[in-house]
Amino acid sequence: MVETLFEDIFTVTQKDPDGKKFDRVNRIEARSEQFDMYMLLDINTEIYPMRVKEKFMMVLASTLNLDGTPDTGYFIQGNKKSLADKFEYVMHGKLYRISEEGSGKHVKADIFVSFGGLLMQLRGDPSIAAKFELDQKIFILIRKV
Repeated sequence: MVETLFEDIFTVTQKDPDGKKFDRVNRIEARSEQFDMYMLLDINTEIYPMRVKEKFMMVLASTLNLDGTPDTGYFIQGNKKSLADKFEYVMHGKLYRISEEGSGKHVKADIFVSFGGLLMQLRGDPSIAAKFELDQKIFILIRKV
């Protein structure tokens, strides 16, 4: 069974908070229900449009293999089932920065991932950030709920 690095249901709170920068990409701001995480995520809206107040499930995983075996880095076309079959939008990227800010009970960890130039920032509880490593390859999987 695949062990995911993080999963939660998010609600889109805002689109393009700093203004529209690209024709086919929106930067969404979202808040999670269970872990109260804050996320900024670039989405290719030509492929997967999202609206404010829309809810979606987001999963971060290190592999798409259902048996949990590491990803080889190569796509092999075939009938093999994968974690991606259960989702509508999937991207593969690399974690390029982990940071913490604040002090005491108010410490927040930030995780930054680039999915081929589409960026994600995930901010919240530092214990969640402990599951991640710098330069780690990550899949983000999304489906609307």
